[in-house]
Amino acid sequence: MSDATHLNNEIRNMLLDCGLFDALSPSEFSGVSGYFSIATMAKGDSIFQEGDAGTFMCILHSGWVSVRKTNAEGLEVEVATLRKGAFGEMAVLDGERRSASCIAANECRLLMLGKDSLEKMLAEAPRIAAKIIRALAVAMSRRLRMADGQLLAQQV
Repeated sequence: MSDATHLNNEIRNMLLDCGLFDALSPSEFSGVSGYFSIATMAKGDSIFQEGDAGTFMCILHSGWVSVRKTNAEGLEVEVATLRKGAFGEMAVLDGERRSASCIAANECRLLMLGKDSLEKMLAEAPRIAAKIIRALAVAMSRRLRMADGQLLAQQV
């Protein structure tokens, strides 16, 4: 088995494992794996900074990620800890700057999808790309609903 085939199989298995893309068929997982890459981050590594251009999104496969925002006093405050799932997708989808910083809280393995790769997927495999984008939109919608619930609970 070639290195590229081995890498694509590893990416496919990570995509299957993340649970985000249940709408994809087994052959679609194999087809889409070529658009993703794998990155390993050491504890303390900056994945991206608040305000950066959103050129890629990540799917956390293992490890934890600290999500931080700058408060009114200019201090970076942890607002969430991610243990699995997609992050950084808002900036990739809407073209806005990063809304928060993401730092590896310990060693992390990430699947990464660049904005260019997503555009290429849209051109070459639009049906699969639509399923990927829909899954990301559903995940973002769930997070927004959770945040709305938390805000409401704080007001009571």
